[in-house]
Amino acid sequence: MSVIGEYLNLEQFMSIVFNYDKTEVSDKVLERVKESHDFLKEFAKNKVIYGVNTGFGPMAQYSIKKEDQIQLQYNLIRSHSSGTGKPLNYFFVKAAILARLNTLSLGNSGVHPSVIHLMKEFINKDITPLIFEHGGVGASGDLVQLAHLALVLIGEGEVFYKGNRMSTQEVFKIENLKPIQVEIREGLALMNGTSVMTGIGVVNVYHSEKLLNWAIKCSCAINEIVSAYDDHLSAELNKTKLHVGQQEVARKMRENLADSKLIRKREDHLYLVENKEDVFKDKVQEYYSLRCVPQILGPVFDTVKYVSSVLEKEINSANDNPIVDVKNQHVYHGGNFHGDYISLEMDKLKLVITKLTMLSERQLNYLLNSKLNEILPPFVNLGKLGFNFGMQGVQFTATSTTAENQMLSNSMYVHSIPNNNDNQDIVSMGTNAAIITGKVIENAFEVLAIEIITIVQAIDALGYKDQVSLVTRKMYDDIRLIIPVFKEDQVMYPYIQKVKEYLMSI
Repeated sequence: MSVIGEYLNLEQFMSIVFNYDKTEVSDKVLERVKESHDFLKEFAKNKVIYGVNTGFGPMAQYSIKKEDQIQLQYNLIRSHSSGTGKPLNYFFVKAAILARLNTLSLGNSGVHPSVIHLMKEFINKDITPLIFEHGGVGASGDLVQLAHLALVLIGEGEVFYKGNRMSTQEVFKIENLKPIQVEIREGLALMNGTSVMTGIGVVNVYHSEKLLNWAIKCSCAINEIVSAYDDHLSAELNKTKLHVGQQEVARKMRENLADSKLIRKREDHLYLVENKEDVFKDKVQEYYSLRCVPQILGPVFDTVKYVSSVLEKEINSANDNPIVDVKNQHVYHGGNFHGDYISLEMDKLKLVITKLTMLSERQLNYLLNSKLNEILPPFVNLGKLGFNFGMQGVQFTATSTTAENQMLSNSMYVHSIPNNNDNQDIVSMGTNAAIITGKVIENAFEVLAIEIITIVQAIDALGYKDQVSLVTRKMYDDIRLIIPVFKEDQVMYPYIQKVKEYLMSI
């Protein structure tokens, strides 16, 4: 069980989201939250505090009377619950709740403790608010998406509960929950932050790590299929380039291929024997999609690691405005809600995942094009050439999906559009960046699913299943449980979907 409001590392965060770990809030954290709330309530009595006794955004110049201040928070929540498009998926929303809960628990937001209690119950009882894809510009944070979370916390709106979309009131009645107690700035504190883009970002990293692992396994398997030389994976070659990611990818490939009976040593074939051929039968070097894997996936590895570090900092940061500082008895106005850190990292992540997808598509093409590999039947067709089609049809899907990723990889970080009467004159678009990156990642799983099916068909075409490494054999056996070896043409879409789900689950 993880304690909210203490430093929450990415591993703990992911375990709560994906392994359904329960959360708790310590008395120390609750006391800190209460102290922040009580201080802000007292401090704001005779001072101008944004969002407490003023309007919002460009309307901050208008004073709000004391008797209207609570209603102000409800007005903000309801007016900004204006998202459109598809509902965000379950994991995105759960991660967003957790990210918001953790930052509000730091004691810099002045919220009533009832907010912490109810959000914790959402996590532990698996209640996820209805939040839509469209609406966030990423500064002041995820205003629209977080408004939908706040809407549910005040007992309104809709939620997903046990697989069903239901009214919040109905679910609260079932679970004996009560809406939050709005007292001073609960609406603004809930909405004014980066928690949706950050939560989605953590989910994206979680899946990116899986994609990288599968891409390395696929690359190893293809090197085995063509009996590639091992020197492009060697520690000696890769240590001459000082990038951690490249060296780590090469190390993992060597580890995966350590017991392969198919990988060759260059000295045995080209160095220690006298070769008198004018035209070499064996390739002296493989195509780049096989030989340059450490150099291509290395930057992916490094980027995923760095993105992870930024996300971990963000989920443990105060990212609303203003910031309540009980220790110094002060309230600071600024822009911690601005999502540029997350926006930039999501753009970087989708770029490298698109490159990973491109590598997968090129490796797939290599296997399918008999003129390139010179050892497999066209389209890895195990049936009757000309009559059967093998993997020909699915290549169109892989190519199309890769092209979509290339288009989606255009930057959101530099696509700021001023809005809010130009109060928000430069914004991060971090929410869009995170959501689009999620789409790129899902597309990548589809392309890798097609590549892996092709790999196992190629292994059967060559009769190599007893010669590949144990890592490759495990991958082969698992995929064959989903799609048995086939010679006759198959309806492929159910198999692709099942393999994709398998890749995302392991």
